[in-house]
Amino acid sequence: MRFLDREGDGPSAKYFNTPAAALYLDSTQPRYVGGILVMLNARLFKFWNDLPDALRTGRPQNEIKHGQKGMFEELYDELPRLEQFLGAMTGLSRINFEAFAEKFDFSRFKTLCDVGGATGLLCVEVAKAHPHLRCTSFDLPPVEPIARKHIAAAGLSDRVATASGDFFKDPLPKADMITMGMILHDWNLEKKMHLIRAAYDALPSGGALVAIEALIDDARRENVFGLLMSLNMLIEFGDAFDYSGADFRKWCGEAGFQRFEVIHLAGPSSAAIAYK
Repeated sequence: MRFLDREGDGPSAKYFNTPAAALYLDSTQPRYVGGILVMLNARLFKFWNDLPDALRTGRPQNEIKHGQKGMFEELYDELPRLEQFLGAMTGLSRINFEAFAEKFDFSRFKTLCDVGGATGLLCVEVAKAHPHLRCTSFDLPPVEPIARKHIAAAGLSDRVATASGDFFKDPLPKADMITMGMILHDWNLEKKMHLIRAAYDALPSGGALVAIEALIDDARRENVFGLLMSLNMLIEFGDAFDYSGADFRKWCGEAGFQRFEVIHLAGPSSAAIAYK
């Protein structure tokens, strides 16, 4: 798998990390992405044993099935599990957010709000690459101190702020751009539309909503990761699902957005963009 290399042969040989393993799989390094593997091992693998039940019933197969609280309720009650989940999302998102910061033209925008911002990673990557931008990472109150810690560690507290609230109950912070990294796929269609409309209300004319996901190809044939992620949303929530660029365009058009594009980021992931 090329995670390790070796000097010599036999009992005296010594193993060492390859450059890629040292960069991405050492938890002490800033570009560590292994958090998703830790969470999958600790939690998700066992729920996939019940995929047949999920397909037959359309019901979640996670903690809810076993009489416990739902995923997000459980997470926000227990700080260690919350930090594990946020670490997993960092691992899954880092390379995509770096690619987004590099590939999107931010020159017309001055402010950005990342909704469901978790550790503040998207804001940090964009702010590092574009010094003219001021960013806000928005999430539930228990997440805010975690985000502040990560933003401070990146040395960006002067340009990346935090804000807290419930995006289903509270208005979104106003900004020229609203980003949602792996947020929309967590919800059913009604809640997806609520978030899209909330973003529309928070944006000025010419503003942009950006959804970063493992966007399924419009023909639903090619993006295996995106299709599997959609099954994972079934396991987790029952009525949540991943979606295609055509789906995003349709929903955003219904909310009033006027122009759309899709930018490929890295691997199976893309940024779907709607302009007001």
